[in-house]
Amino acid sequence: MPNTPNGYLRSMRLGDAAMVVIGGIIGGGIFLNPGVAAARTESGIALLAMWVGAGLLTLVGALCYAELGARRPNTGGIYVYLREAFGPLAGFLFGWTMLLVIYSGSTAAVATIFASYASALFDLPPRAATPLAVAALAFVAGINLFGIRLGATIQNTFSVLKLAAVAALVGCGLYLAGVGQGAQAVLGVDEARHGVGFMGAALPVLFAYSGFTYLNNLAGEVDQPQRTLPRALFLGMLGVIVAYALVNVAYLAALGHEGLAASHAPAADVMQRVFGTVGAKAISLGVAISTLGFCNITVVAGARVLQVMGEDGLFFRSVARLHPVHRTPNLAIVLLAGWSIVLVVSGSYGQLLDYATFADWLACAIGVLTLFWYRRHDGTGTSFRVPGYPLLPLLFVGVIGWVVVETMCSNPRNAGIGVLIMLAGAPVYFVWQHLFRPAHP
Repeated sequence: MPNTPNGYLRSMRLGDAAMVVIGGIIGGGIFLNPGVAAARTESGIALLAMWVGAGLLTLVGALCYAELGARRPNTGGIYVYLREAFGPLAGFLFGWTMLLVIYSGSTAAVATIFASYASALFDLPPRAATPLAVAALAFVAGINLFGIRLGATIQNTFSVLKLAAVAALVGCGLYLAGVGQGAQAVLGVDEARHGVGFMGAALPVLFAYSGFTYLNNLAGEVDQPQRTLPRALFLGMLGVIVAYALVNVAYLAALGHEGLAASHAPAADVMQRVFGTVGAKAISLGVAISTLGFCNITVVAGARVLQVMGEDGLFFRSVARLHPVHRTPNLAIVLLAGWSIVLVVSGSYGQLLDYATFADWLACAIGVLTLFWYRRHDGTGTSFRVPGYPLLPLLFVGVIGWVVVETMCSNPRNAGIGVLIMLAGAPVYFVWQHLFRPAHP
């Protein structure tokens, strides 16, 4: 297992890397958001088209990041691409927003979802939710202080268990559909929502697909990254698309479009109809495991970005240090997990999640734009090139750009605050440059 220039060990194999992709995407969204998406579509076929279409769009983005990862198989992901293509200010703005909002806000919100389901599972009082969320974040931070192999093993376990929960959900949904219902039960039109449109479902569906870029942050710890990264991104994304499509078929088959649109917890509704209270408890366990696995990925991936920023002099130098034995950025892990805990305790994570979703996809699209810079300045020597270039990358950037604009028009307050948080990093960057004068600006 050779070391990278940063000092990381390349110990993650294809299976580990694919599980990072799956674990970084499948959190709580697929168990909660289909009801929201159904309320914004007029038929089962429109809902399935949205989930599959968003999955294919995300697959295009994953292919773009596969080439970026093959070109720069180093720790840091989007931060590195933005720094090299657009300069250190662009990289700093991403790292700033990632720490304050994107990763920390998402982690805090999903840790709270974990706590609510764990509380329901063990019949704990509501006041136990915050301590449980804090304990969950302390746990995922702690296990990753002892090397990527231990963290990968636990993440693989989380991913297998969450896929088992998805499989159980699909089986129960199809069982409830019965033998004679046919495709009409799944694809039929919901008369109550005739003319409601289609694209209003884009944001909750895209939120459920976010997180596919996390593997690129860990590229410095992937074995044979030029081969492994593209394969892991492709296989992981395909697995998620199939899982999401099957889960939505199960929801529609069991509840119908109207019932799904009215459900605030479709997974629990399906499982309770088959197994009663035991079924609801079982899916609560599945959601808790799924959300805990997501928090594990965000803390691990975000810490690597902070470590590289510290190495570049754009963050505290102490954060750049790796543990001498485990080769892990322990201070960066503790810092990101600690800030997420602050958000949990403050109760502001819910609002930050709105900003995080907006900023995450905006950063993701800007990251894809760096591919055009690399094609022009970095030659052709790479093990993987995204097919359909430049049309597919432009399609991805165009669609995400359109969704971002729609979000700014429909929810200007939250989108505007998200942009302001991002831009507030600019004066911080210049003050940092003036005070610390890093050796590698």
